Amino acid sequence: MRALAKLLGNRVHYAWLVAAVTFLVLLTAVGIRSTPSVLIVPFEDAFGWSRGAISFAISINIVLYGLMGPFAAALMQQIGIRRTVLLALTLITASVGASTFMTAQWQLVLTWGLGVGLGSGVTALVLGATIVNRWFAKRQGLVMGIITASTATGQLVFLPILAAVAQNHGWQPVVWIAAVVAAAMIPIVYFLLPEDPADIGAIPYGGDGRANPPVAHANPITVAFAGLGRAAKSGGFWLLFASFFICGASTNGLIGTHLISYCIDHGIPEVTGASLLAAMGIFDLVGTTASGWLSDRYDARKLLFWYYGLRGLSLLYLPYSGFSLYGLSFFAAFYGLDWIATVPPTVRLTSELFGKQDTPIIFGWLLAGHQLGAGAVAFEAGALRSFLGDYEIPVLMSGALCILAAVLVLRIGHGTTRKEQLATATG
Repeated sequence: MRALAKLLGNRVHYAWLVAAVTFLVLLTAVGIRSTPSVLIVPFEDAFGWSRGAISFAISINIVLYGLMGPFAAALMQQIGIRRTVLLALTLITASVGASTFMTAQWQLVLTWGLGVGLGSGVTALVLGATIVNRWFAKRQGLVMGIITASTATGQLVFLPILAAVAQNHGWQPVVWIAAVVAAAMIPIVYFLLPEDPADIGAIPYGGDGRANPPVAHANPITVAFAGLGRAAKSGGFWLLFASFFICGASTNGLIGTHLISYCIDHGIPEVTGASLLAAMGIFDLVGTTASGWLSDRYDARKLLFWYYGLRGLSLLYLPYSGFSLYGLSFFAAFYGLDWIATVPPTVRLTSELFGKQDTPIIFGWLLAGHQLGAGAVAFEAGALRSFLGDYEIPVLMSGALCILAAVLVLRIGHGTTRKEQLATATG
């Protein structure tokens, strides 16, 4: 890695290569984590499991994807980023590969629920926040926007292909493809991802020459909960937590998990539904990157107000779109631009409230809230669909929650003095 850094010289800072590797890791992890959304109906057909039962395993996957965040950030501080990511990719590969032999529902929960949830949770957005804080002193918002957009690109790359494979060849080839892709990322991380700029004789991009401060070694669980203890003293943390809970409920939990099934309910083929998600991924790639650029320049609270408000309106529109080509295309563009544009301004606010050192761990706790919301709605929407025969009610509920989140984010920082913020950040 040091030799490669010298080869790049002054032409390209190695931080950009690190950002590219991180983009690929997140793309792979999110693509694999979202794979069950194209397998709901094939699992129903192959095993006779109910949609609610399958959604239960997916909800565990989603919740663990978030709950691992703060512990993953602490683990990266203690044993290193590269070791942590390699362990996670190995777990994902083993879990996905083992699921090809499953015959019972508990095995679905164990592999796609627990195994993939734990592994993908380590390689989630908290990895992006850690990389940005360690490798970039400037353009943090832009880089976080680009890295965050990998989640959309993961859907763009994976879902249409996997849906076509599932439709024509069944669910098992889909699983093997996911396992091979996860395994292919292991050597890329091993050979191209250093622990710190100083390890290759570099400084953070845009930095002043000072090395990153050393991290005190401690139990990762203790570090994670200590960070939560400091954050919990701030009202701003709980407002961020509530808004990010709603963010997860209205994205990964609802649309990311159930849109394909929702389309099938309205006579739209599975591949077309997956292509709709992929189209949303294209728009989100643009929207989230732009959000990162905007987060470096404008008030993050106001950005979040518009993001949540517009997302709420798009969800309230969806049940009345007629599920026509025009109606769904309008929804895909409008909703897609806003899919996860909330991440860069949320990271920016976290850094402003709690400081650079605590940001990865506290953002990990916010991501846990995001995925708790996603897991709750993934299960709730599947259960209501089984009970009511339609997704209309959970979609309208999520839209209303987004309007509430738009109001909540404007209160972040209000009524909190700078002295209180500093006291929270320093414990």
